[in-house]
Amino acid sequence: MPSKADVKAWKAQLVAQAEQQILKLTDSDRFKQYLNTLAKFHHYSARNIDLIYAQNPQATQVAGFKQWQKAFNRTVNRGAKAIRIAAPIIKKLTPAEQKHLDTTDERAIVGYRYLPVFDVAQTSGEPVLSAKDFVKENLADHQNVTSLYNAFKDYLNQQTDLKVSEVPLATLNGAKEYFQPSTNEIVIGGDEPDNALKLKTLYHEYAHSQLHGLKSAFKDRPRAYQETQAEAVAYVAMQNIGVDTSNYSLGYVATWAKDKAVIHSALSEIQQVSNKVIELSDGLTKQLGLQEAKKEPEHDLKKLSAQELNQSYQGLQQQVQQATNPQQKSELQNKLNDVHHEISNRTQKQLKAFSEQNPAIKQPEHNAAKTLKR
Repeated sequence: MPSKADVKAWKAQLVAQAEQQILKLTDSDRFKQYLNTLAKFHHYSARNIDLIYAQNPQATQVAGFKQWQKAFNRTVNRGAKAIRIAAPIIKKLTPAEQKHLDTTDERAIVGYRYLPVFDVAQTSGEPVLSAKDFVKENLADHQNVTSLYNAFKDYLNQQTDLKVSEVPLATLNGAKEYFQPSTNEIVIGGDEPDNALKLKTLYHEYAHSQLHGLKSAFKDRPRAYQETQAEAVAYVAMQNIGVDTSNYSLGYVATWAKDKAVIHSALSEIQQVSNKVIELSDGLTKQLGLQEAKKEPEHDLKKLSAQELNQSYQGLQQQVQQATNPQQKSELQNKLNDVHHEISNRTQKQLKAFSEQNPAIKQPEHNAAKTLKR
């Protein structure tokens, strides 16, 4: 049993490991990887995002051992190495402690414990789908991006003190947009032909309005620093809906400030605004009907002919054998199991129908079966 000193030293080492990983983010590829982690885990605190990124940058969805079983009907694979995240320890305060802390709150965070969680790639079982899977499916080809852009623009104009307007690109002197702090106005090139770029541009300028407006504590950041922050928020927001804007964003990411002393505060600022943008976008995609209900796989399989089912089964068998990514292999195996289940059900129904149509055909006697086994 480890001593308290050992546990304390281990926790300190865990945090120090995350700190060192964050300090390496001056490299643009690492920064992009961190932003991808941020897009996947925007509901977590900055501290836990740092911890997840430091231990497993490829993680996409984490949960505890029992939560995977109860909530997702999945089991953690044998030998999987846990990811540790911080959970607050909340204590009920005595009157004396309230006085000492100068607070009237009945409860307070008195420390943190580090709980083990596992990434979905470390588990096996039923497929894990979320609304974002269907948002990505609907938006990946950019057909519905214009609807989301217009909805976000209308929201900003009607529900905030920002004013968003459009002008011809030719009047912007080579730019695609700008944010004017003195008037709290965002101006977008309305005739931009790339709908995804247009939405990303609006996210970018919204980030400027939140991070670098006249009332912002960060308004005096250097220009390159501000642009990188705004582009980081836009990249995270677009990743959230499944649209990859690396071709647009990496130029900005490459200009990331080299001053390591401000990296932690900068990431915290990016996370705060990214969370806000993601929550707004998720709400708008629901209103627009872009988040479809999950389809049970059996519904689609029932429409397939016997020949199509067999072809699907053979194709999935080959894909499972060739898959090298654990998560992809698990998902393919689940699909293969669904097809096998449908084939089995159809076979049983056909056998039942055949026996009903041919009552003279009897099943072997139990003793006869025993004799055959010998």
